[in-house]
Amino acid sequence: MNFPLYIAKRYILSNSKNNAINIINRIASLGIIVGALALFVVLSVFSGLKNFSLSFTNEIDPDLKASSTLGKSFFISPSQENQIKEIDGIASYSKIIEERVLFTFNGKQEVTYLKGVDPNFRKVNAIEKKLFNGQWIKPDTYQVVVGYGIAQKFSMGLLDFNHQLEVLVPKPGKGAIENPEQAFNKTDIIPVGIYAISEDLDSKYVFADLGLAQELLEYKTNQVSGVEFKLKKGADEAVVKDKLQAIFNNKLTLKNRAQLNESLYKMLNTENIAVYLIFTLVIVVALFNLIGALIMMILDKKGNLKTLFNLGTEIKDLRKIFLLQGTLLSVIGGIIGLVLGIIIVLLQQQFQWIMITPTLAYPVVFSLENVLIVMGTIVSLGFMASLIASSRVSKKLLD
Repeated sequence: MNFPLYIAKRYILSNSKNNAINIINRIASLGIIVGALALFVVLSVFSGLKNFSLSFTNEIDPDLKASSTLGKSFFISPSQENQIKEIDGIASYSKIIEERVLFTFNGKQEVTYLKGVDPNFRKVNAIEKKLFNGQWIKPDTYQVVVGYGIAQKFSMGLLDFNHQLEVLVPKPGKGAIENPEQAFNKTDIIPVGIYAISEDLDSKYVFADLGLAQELLEYKTNQVSGVEFKLKKGADEAVVKDKLQAIFNNKLTLKNRAQLNESLYKMLNTENIAVYLIFTLVIVVALFNLIGALIMMILDKKGNLKTLFNLGTEIKDLRKIFLLQGTLLSVIGGIIGLVLGIIIVLLQQQFQWIMITPTLAYPVVFSLENVLIVMGTIVSLGFMASLIASSRVSKKLLD
């Protein structure tokens, strides 16, 4: 039997004759439980907020996007498309053209992105599910789908033949412009749908057919500004990237969803780390109670320790008693706090008791990663606190 562990368990289960020490022990245990509970709930809430924030971009961003390393566009040949289709990890892909252009409607103007897409775009992105009104564009037409924000700015409805929505794209070329009216390729387009995702995204894109975008930008039929990919579930992203780079001779820049929204991901991760550090500091303060409780226990058990020492127990084993006692208290308190935190998170997921708005519940996510983070934090900090307190046991103290 591990002698220090046996004594440590006895000290945890038994009460001291000094009632003040019992109260201090309960306060220390309660501090660990509340600290673990609070840290887990906050991490679960921030995981939920992160998923909620990213859900907007996930609706419109692909798993993988290829764009030209040099210039705005590149050419994709039929043989390259056949090679792409043979890659196991790719479920589908869509050729796109993305360019900032000028839109005018009934005397109002707005500069935003025209995004030309082919019929496969609906297989790559879930944008069609976000249609607020109307329908998706048909191939080889002058139909467009606009964002709710743009529709509001223009006070525009669908299929309004009394007022035409016009798109103007600067003509490619060099030299001075003699006649400003001839500087743009322009055409009338027909809004047939309105999508609604978020305030920023609703004013970012106007979706059109790929052929219309190529016509306005004077691109060739196999000239595009990007290719968006939907990967199969469980596909190795690195392997897919290597195969695509081999097909295009390393002339493309490939970005996943996190890289396409790098600033957003960095902001969310920074917030998560900041909150974790703040609540870890709260736990550190709470563990001062554990240090105090262990030191009080050492003083209270001084007579017993002296007897054990006289019977041949080494100082390191006496120190190990209180090191194990404090670590066990941290483990038990962490488990109790985690169980309570998990119950709260699951109840919020199921019954949505706390609401942000009357229709939107506070998002929370139960994650095994958060469980491990909280348990690791509590146990490691509890071990350090116990190590500090147990170092008070010395031959000088016993003498």
